[in-house]
Amino acid sequence: MGREEALVRFEDVSFEYSRAKPILDEVNFAVRRGIKLAIMGQNGAGKSTILSLITGEHMPESGSIHTQARLSIAIARQVIPRDELDLTVREFFEKCFSDKVYDIDPRIDEALEVVNLKAPHDRIVRSFSGGQQARLLLASALIQIPDLLLLDEPTNNLDAAGIEHLTKFLKDYDKTVMVISHDAEFLNAFTHGVLYLDVHTRKVEQYPGNYNNVLKDIAARIESENRKNAQLEKEIQRNKDKANFFGQKGGKMRVIAKKMRDKVEEMEEEIVDVRQEDRTIREFSIPVQPDLPTEVMTITSFSIIKDHKPKKQKASLRLKKNQHLLLKGPNGIGKSTLLQSIVDKTAEGVVIAPDVRIGYYRQDFSTLDFEQTVFESLMTIMKVKDEERMRRVAAGFLLSAEVMKTRVGALSEGQKGLLAFARLVLWEPGLLILDEPTNHINFRHIPVIAKALHEYKGPLILVSHVPEFVAQVRIDETLELGA
Repeated sequence: MGREEALVRFEDVSFEYSRAKPILDEVNFAVRRGIKLAIMGQNGAGKSTILSLITGEHMPESGSIHTQARLSIAIARQVIPRDELDLTVREFFEKCFSDKVYDIDPRIDEALEVVNLKAPHDRIVRSFSGGQQARLLLASALIQIPDLLLLDEPTNNLDAAGIEHLTKFLKDYDKTVMVISHDAEFLNAFTHGVLYLDVHTRKVEQYPGNYNNVLKDIAARIESENRKNAQLEKEIQRNKDKANFFGQKGGKMRVIAKKMRDKVEEMEEEIVDVRQEDRTIREFSIPVQPDLPTEVMTITSFSIIKDHKPKKQKASLRLKKNQHLLLKGPNGIGKSTLLQSIVDKTAEGVVIAPDVRIGYYRQDFSTLDFEQTVFESLMTIMKVKDEERMRRVAAGFLLSAEVMKTRVGALSEGQKGLLAFARLVLWEPGLLILDEPTNHINFRHIPVIAKALHEYKGPLILVSHVPEFVAQVRIDETLELGA
């Protein structure tokens, strides 16, 4: 690729958050005009870091990042910063521009139309659902009409219609796009290439083709390298055995033995450092609170949001021990609001049996204390403090001894998700409530999580817009909000 074609070029870029947390090691890649690239890699490998280096939010420790002159860049972040939640829609979009934009209202409407969202410009951002906030984030990048569009997990919280709308927009978009996502079907629809971050070597590899092509390429290369290494190791062992045999003979035989040992050293250097394939979390189960009553919860009515106002609906639902409920409905109908009111025990028409411990997985991770270390977060959730058990559970979720010392707020979104699951295992809930539990989670972990939820022996309420995930979890009842 000619240098003049590259919109962005990384040359020997290294980056670390601290000495204990190196992320990139002398990384090289180029992004040419008009390409649509997926960024792949394990949770915590540094995918979001790549985007923040491109925007200039972070600076490299060494190496250089070249961008074309007057290149306009916009990023759709994963979550709306807490200090922007109390802005109006208009103020939220005005913050996207360094200079005042006088014709902002029609531009806002145009951007909102692309993401399939209708919203009054004086409405407060906090009042939108998680899915609607995801659309606002996306629109805030699109309104800038950038040369380079950076998307960080743009399908999180989007319903099927929202994902379809976004996919069509990206297929038609004639500028450059870099996107982080764990949604294989979404990525396959429009990407031309992949940047793969190896969490172990901290290098970036660039591949042509879509997500599926790259997975095949990586698998084939690993298989080939493993075969080559196995042959070399056999040969090395044969030479070691011969060297030991000749070395014991003495005299001239020792010279032959030395030559053989030198040959062994050369061969050992030839062994390829095979990529440790992205590790998957260990299979796990979420223990259920003992002595649960047969009937844990009843729902006789609930509220939904219709035309921005709460509307009551009647229901007749009894959630028994070992019964799994799927909560369905479009973005903005009030699914997350209903779940939160059940947890807070403020939902009218919902009665939970006394002393039932609720395990709640929130899509924005606000059940976590961002100031605690991972170690503290896990220890405080345990009724009986058993550090050995806690560390065993943490290791299963790839929360290493090094990660245990990290502040929760400094974790990647994917690592926060794994921490939230580890806490559920240690909490042993009597009612499990999960709001979009696959958001930010590496695709390799999703079948393991689905199996654990499928086998959970207590009552469970699930909200998810990912049909392939829901299909792997046992569902006994479905409650369609707004039906």
